[in-house]
Amino acid sequence: PRSFSAAELVRAAPAPLRPYLRLMRLHQPAGTWLLYLPCTWSIGLAAAPGCLPDWHMLSLFGVGAVLMRGAGCTINDMWDRDYDRQVARTASRPLAAGDISTFQCLVFLGGQLSLALCVLLCLNYYSIILGAASLSLVITYPLMKRITYWPQLVLGLTFNWGALLGWSAVKGSCEWSVCLPLYFAGVMWTLVYDTIYAHQDKRDDIMIGVKSTALQFKEDTKQWLSGFSLAMLLSLCVAGMNCNQTFPYYSAVAAVGAHLAHQIYTLDIDKPEDCWKKFASNRTVGILLFIGIVLGNM
Repeated sequence: PRSFSAAELVRAAPAPLRPYLRLMRLHQPAGTWLLYLPCTWSIGLAAAPGCLPDWHMLSLFGVGAVLMRGAGCTINDMWDRDYDRQVARTASRPLAAGDISTFQCLVFLGGQLSLALCVLLCLNYYSIILGAASLSLVITYPLMKRITYWPQLVLGLTFNWGALLGWSAVKGSCEWSVCLPLYFAGVMWTLVYDTIYAHQDKRDDIMIGVKSTALQFKEDTKQWLSGFSLAMLLSLCVAGMNCNQTFPYYSAVAAVGAHLAHQIYTLDIDKPEDCWKKFASNRTVGILLFIGIVLGNM
């Protein structure tokens, strides 16, 4: 029996489309959620007291997250196609496996970015400029693993841009006393989940010569993750205080802390399947915080 899942939808798609859908990682929606959720936090915090978040903005940012995550994955695979062929987990990616050509990827990337631009142009001028400013991060992030042991930090700066953009899309500009702590919290969160993710590939990464925080932290990973989690929780509290959030919000922050503590305590950095499970569970972290924001605002 077929199950209703993103992976099943991709498998059921016409054969010529499947490589492009896999290139966008539509069969692995966890990354799209992790890009989208900081946007929802910001849109939720920007809502007027007693009001629900702007559902039009939530929908618009949802479409944008799918497109920009897809574009980011396409860029990543174009930069990394030679590396991907040498890593067991990534050797079957469409470009690395030869299912599509580099030129086809480039054309497809142009289409994704064009559609994402259409979404961006639905926002106010301030947000259009702010959103366009993130493109340099999207393009350069895949190169960072060749240069620094902290590519996860650059990913955090990229993936959490929505924490700034969501507020400005609703309000017309950023309230930096709220947006910056929220953005910083998102960056710390990315350092947690993507370091866990990177432990899946650490043996292959050593062989092919690419860098990651997993290789930097080694057996001290759990201490580092604990520090990032604490910084995230403190920043969320600062953001909440600066926009007069209420008890449900702080209850959600506490639940996020408990979830992260459980992730870190039970994590086995030497089991790739456990690393993937912990990484994917971070969708729950983001949803918990969004629910707390909505209830706190009400």
